[in-house]
Amino acid sequence: MNARTFAATVRRVLAQLAADRRTLGLIMVVPAALLTLLYFVYYDYPHGEQLFNRIAVAMMAILPLVVMFLVTSVTMLRERGSGTLERLWTTPLHRADLLLGYAAAFTATAVGQSLLLCAVAAWCLGVQIAAPWVWVILTALVDGFLGVALGLFVSAFARTEFQAVQFFPVIIGPQIFLCGLLAARDQLPRVLELCSNVLPMSWAVDAVGELSANTSPTTAFAADLGLVAGVGVAILAVAALTVPRRVR
Repeated sequence: MNARTFAATVRRVLAQLAADRRTLGLIMVVPAALLTLLYFVYYDYPHGEQLFNRIAVAMMAILPLVVMFLVTSVTMLRERGSGTLERLWTTPLHRADLLLGYAAAFTATAVGQSLLLCAVAAWCLGVQIAAPWVWVILTALVDGFLGVALGLFVSAFARTEFQAVQFFPVIIGPQIFLCGLLAARDQLPRVLELCSNVLPMSWAVDAVGELSANTSPTTAFAADLGLVAGVGVAILAVAALTVPRRVR
């Protein structure tokens, strides 16, 4: 890895994101907007406040991962389709410089996403968390990083932006169903429970659940968050080895 080319990649991607208002809006605004929509879904629902609070806590772990997965995978395919990557390969750019540069740039935008999402949840929607909100922000940021890593990994196996989107129901869909959002994981059929235990989104939801129930971070929270971050790093490393050097 070369620090100079890594920094140049980060600057280039951030400049592109700053110029692309639609993508920036998708990253920054959509998670908070969806959480607000969920609030009004339960607004007049019996015991809606308690139900919304439980689901909203889980969604603060899910939304950053989902949005960053979609944005990153499509953006990388757009780069390949436009020929940008093939031109970059003619320079002294290594796969690690490219993938880590993209990951750093998109994770930087996820910082703003996490801050806005948690600010809307706490100050506008009245979501209650026992632990300090800074830990929720950190969790949302790590979840966003995992979404970035998954998006970069998936982009290596897709030929078009449409194919990248097609990976969403395969990779993200089952995790949403099994993460504990729709049903408690310990009440799932045994086979599905075992599957849910090894899914990163389940760890992310468990992490924010620990913050919701405890006034300070617990050992279980640290373990769940560490697993999410570790899987993100591992996936990013594999993506750096698999990203193609030419458009197929």
